[in-house]
Amino acid sequence: MDTEADSEDEPPSLLWGLDPVFVAFARLYIKDILCMKESRQVPGIYFYRSHPIFQVDILGTVVFKREREDFYSYGVDDGTGVINCLCWKSEKWKEPEEAVKAGGRAGSSSSAAGPSGGFNVEEQLRRLQQTQRGLSCLDIGDLLRVRGTVKTSRGQREVMSSIFYKVSDPVMAVQISWIQELPKLYRRSYHRPFPLDSGEAGAGAAIAGGQTSFSSLLGRATQTLRDFLREKEVKRFRPYDVEHLLLPLAPQLPLQTDSQQASAAGPSVPSHLRHLLSETLRLLQQDGTLFRRVLSQDELYQVTTQDKDLLMAIRDVIQEDSKREKYAEKGCHILHVLSSVRRRFSQNLSRPALELALRYLESNSDIISTSDCHYTVV
Repeated sequence: MDTEADSEDEPPSLLWGLDPVFVAFARLYIKDILCMKESRQVPGIYFYRSHPIFQVDILGTVVFKREREDFYSYGVDDGTGVINCLCWKSEKWKEPEEAVKAGGRAGSSSSAAGPSGGFNVEEQLRRLQQTQRGLSCLDIGDLLRVRGTVKTSRGQREVMSSIFYKVSDPVMAVQISWIQELPKLYRRSYHRPFPLDSGEAGAGAAIAGGQTSFSSLLGRATQTLRDFLREKEVKRFRPYDVEHLLLPLAPQLPLQTDSQQASAAGPSVPSHLRHLLSETLRLLQQDGTLFRRVLSQDELYQVTTQDKDLLMAIRDVIQEDSKREKYAEKGCHILHVLSSVRRRFSQNLSRPALELALRYLESNSDIISTSDCHYTVV
């Protein structure tokens, strides 16, 4: 799990609505919520990596409780940290005790006066209110789910709830499902960059000139190629194997004045499309999705999570070195694994590619992480 937000510049607030994370309740680890940086443009908006966030969805155990006249203050712990959640009381719970008791007596008398076995609306409403109130009043040790906005009050990060309720989870099925789902959300959404954050100037020019910016096309091309590799489970390829995927974007590309030549693409491919393809492959190498085992004129790209030889080499290094006394307690550090795999497998392996492979192995239970940077075998 990555606990620190990227130090990249914020995307302009005009583009925040294009990020689906911004309009959703983000399911984040509490540790990440506490570490998010507040926006310099709009107070009350926070950034996890390059994603703007102001509302979150958390699930955790109540570890402390304070009650005030208008709200409950619950300390919620999900195993990564503790955050204070302000849960407002409903107006219906502020009725005097005498009114509640009177309602109960009225319900009982009317129930008794009704026909035997008849349905009494007032009595059923009273029971429903009692059930709702029971779900809103929690004790220490109860499981609480909260949706609300993130605030900073007196230097402390907290959540102002819009929805909260007690979760009944006797066999921990809800918690197990939550724990399994969060890493997938991080990989698919939160750890992917904001689609337009690298093209602020290009996006502004596109809006002004009525043309599609190259940076936005680059984001679409990167996503298209990434989806194709995942769906088809491609293990390795050359650029001319995938260039047809970007042909639908060719009419939207700005014309290039310089004639760029690429050894991997044929002469029938326009120079601006070759440039888009090369930039797309470069970005996929930067985030670790692709790597080249051997640098040569033959541009052969390996897909990190589909390269069985790479995965086996990483697992063998961790399995062998974890038996050594130096790594027996905490496991192998990621830099040690990177150095060993480079000696054994390929000198061109990047750290992002290794980190992606380690997450893949961990998701398959081949290895486990003992800390943010240490790994050992199961």
